[in-house]
Amino acid sequence: MLKEFTQYVLDLVRPELVETGGNTYSTRSLNRLNVEHDVNSINVRSLSGLVDYVKSNFDHERPVMIHVESPTKVNVFDALNDVNDRRTYVKAGALLPSITFEQFVDREKFQIMLQACFVANPDKEQVLKVVSAIIEENSVQTQDDGVTQRVTAKTGVATVGNVNVPNPVTLKPFRTFAEVSQPESEFVLRLKEGGRVGLFEADGGAWELNAMANIATYLEEALAEEIETKKVYIID
Repeated sequence: MLKEFTQYVLDLVRPELVETGGNTYSTRSLNRLNVEHDVNSINVRSLSGLVDYVKSNFDHERPVMIHVESPTKVNVFDALNDVNDRRTYVKAGALLPSITFEQFVDREKFQIMLQACFVANPDKEQVLKVVSAIIEENSVQTQDDGVTQRVTAKTGVATVGNVNVPNPVTLKPFRTFAEVSQPESEFVLRLKEGGRVGLFEADGGAWELNAMANIATYLEEALAEEIETKKVYIID
């Protein structure tokens, strides 16, 4: 207690400003009281929800910037304030299905995934045809006439009717917001023993740029009036 009291007395008699080396220093820690505080951003799962918020002018009528951060993330924030800080008001995150890439899965799971999580196109139908034609040959066939028994063992993966495996295939998985067109990209389709199937990305990530461009186009059309009046700015 005595130590704190002594420090308090020393602070009272100590000058608040000290000049040395041509610079001015404060001897006390100062905290700004009228600083703008951070806000709790609203989390939405769709681009339409983000657009509705921007159009509402619910919180303020100041201009905002919309940043398309990735195919699954879009943020709304305001301009820098006098202390070079900004506040994020809305964070949109796409609600996406679970899709397995870069590893092998069993045939049934792959078929369900392809039908439920990919937009229909000719290559999707071809891949389904190929995968449906796969038979797993990992069995033992016997012929027994009561005297002798002939056993034939088979292992591996085969296809019925000599269906060719196409490569690469162009598919449209759900990987961005539902309101925009899902970008096509190329995949390598691989088959493995045990009736397992895998899709491996083969476009070097170009689909992400296409998806972000699709998001920006959607927002530009939905917020055309706000952009024209310079209430909204969009970057990607």
